[in-house]
Amino acid sequence: MKVEVLGRATAGRRGAHYYGGPGFAARVVDDLEVALLEPSDDWLAALPYEYTGRHIALSTLSEARRLSRSAFVKPPREKSFPAAVYPTGAELPPGPNAPVLISDVVIWAAEFRLYVLDGEVRTGSQYTTFGHLDAEPLAGHRHEAAVRQFAAGLLSACGDGLPSAVVVDVGLLTTPEPGAEWAVVEANLAWFSNCYAADPDRALDVVLRSAGPRAALADRDRRFCRDIEAAAPAD
Repeated sequence: MKVEVLGRATAGRRGAHYYGGPGFAARVVDDLEVALLEPSDDWLAALPYEYTGRHIALSTLSEARRLSRSAFVKPPREKSFPAAVYPTGAELPPGPNAPVLISDVVIWAAEFRLYVLDGEVRTGSQYTTFGHLDAEPLAGHRHEAAVRQFAAGLLSACGDGLPSAVVVDVGLLTTPEPGAEWAVVEANLAWFSNCYAADPDRALDVVLRSAGPRAALADRDRRFCRDIEAAAPAD
């Protein structure tokens, strides 16, 4: 494949795939005629508790600022402000009244990034242990079987709510009681995700589907395309 780092000029590059940030994407995807697949804002909050291990709500930044308790607050998809534990809502940074996810505070013993294509985990990587960067391939990992078993159950039960190409982060969640459990961390844009120690060829398969030519957009993915009208087929 021909790979090009784009500057301001994007004319004449239709039919391309895209990998990069959402801010730049908003300026160039129409010229490129690329369809960007994104998980819905409410997917994580709508999951059954058995897959999250914590209470999560989709709200707004203005509502989150009223919190009087500690909570983990993050934008659903884009990184418009740091995803972090905030002691109270008053500690949140200024910004527009955008959607946010508000979650109970938990501790992740390990977190894994999974590249999912058509409901199947194509490759993956551990990326942190107890919040610290610790990249290691999923293949051959001591937790590989457990990660794949949890992901298979999740995707079978809730995969219809995701685009055909997406990144899903899962983790080993420590609990106040003895033992631990697996849970979903979040879903991410495959075209704006670090693959860490995952197999890059297999990860690329997912990235290409997640941000490819609008003419090739499948009907089942149309609802996950940010600009539905632009992505709709011509009459």
